[in-house]
Amino acid sequence: MQFSLINSDGQSRTGAIETSRGLVRTPVFMPVGTHGTVKAVSTDELKEMGAEIMLCNAYHLYLRPGYEIIKQLGGLHKFINWNGPILTDSGGFQVYSLASLRKIMETGVEFRSHLDGSLHFLGPEKAMQIQTALGSDIAMVFDECTPYPSEYEYVLKSLKLTTKWARQCKEFMSSEFGVKSLAAQNSKLQTPNLFGIIQGGMFKDLRKRSIEELMGIGFDGYAVGGLSVGEPKNEMYGIIEFIGPLMPAEKPRYLMGVGDLLDVLVGVENGFDMFDCVMPTRNARNGTLFTSRGRISIKRTEFKADPNPLDPDCGCYTCKNYSRAYLRHLFLSKEILSMRLNTIHNLYFYLKFFNMMQEAISNKTFSRFKKHWEGIFGQDI
Repeated sequence: MQFSLINSDGQSRTGAIETSRGLVRTPVFMPVGTHGTVKAVSTDELKEMGAEIMLCNAYHLYLRPGYEIIKQLGGLHKFINWNGPILTDSGGFQVYSLASLRKIMETGVEFRSHLDGSLHFLGPEKAMQIQTALGSDIAMVFDECTPYPSEYEYVLKSLKLTTKWARQCKEFMSSEFGVKSLAAQNSKLQTPNLFGIIQGGMFKDLRKRSIEELMGIGFDGYAVGGLSVGEPKNEMYGIIEFIGPLMPAEKPRYLMGVGDLLDVLVGVENGFDMFDCVMPTRNARNGTLFTSRGRISIKRTEFKADPNPLDPDCGCYTCKNYSRAYLRHLFLSKEILSMRLNTIHNLYFYLKFFNMMQEAISNKTFSRFKKHWEGIFGQDI
């Protein structure tokens, strides 16, 4: 993987991530395909919308259908019919969300499946084995995501464990007995690029310590985890503004799980390149749609006989072919097509929004762009 900086405007920047499966232009939004599918749309539709990379979750695919099954069937790309790059999350965040079903140890996490209650163990080596078997292009280290709020001493202890696990992931990836060996045994497997994950909660000194320790280990890219977990916006923005400039400029910077467009603008303003979130797809299924005039709740009565497209400035399939009245009717009727049309629109809007950010940075007008969209998304329609 090669990362090249192209343009900058203040700290915001555009770049290109070159992988063996294609080019990813940044800033980039990665649609979330947790179970190997972005809900309600096909991979062909993702390509048509302009998606260049997608995210899948190693934890969920490990539990079902099983990473060995996917490996046997030719890897995740073939399994889901996607020939572009795939980033996989190691499962640290999912294990974090299973607080009542897990036990954290020095070697990893013992947890019970949310599907059937069966007992499993996930640690650094296992997380690397799973992501390599899946055929990930970018793998994430195994980490512990600390909840909000957390006491300083707990976050410090968690950070030490996360750094230890990150080092073990890196060592296993390059070990002749580890992932390198697995890839050598199967010519269809490649050693994934590995990103470190910065933790440290809301404590700036711990965030600084985390990035310094990870840089000492050395990774292909660096991500910030443990944000958008319930903390106030001002605290989130404070960490984003603090940690962005401390991250290596020559490596991709990934702001994990952050997808609210107001938050994205702050992230890009502070030099972040990669984003993912279920917000566009989840909101679509709940009837909330993003437009050039703000968010629309399609269930509202005022749209009952509205013949206009959802967004007259949008070129997506939904806006070209259907009215607000029809979209409202589908949603209230609980039709499956409602989820599909809404999701197509929201993803198209997000991908276009990121393309517009790239253009604004290239034209050195990002500050004006940010101010404009802060006004748009500060209101609902």
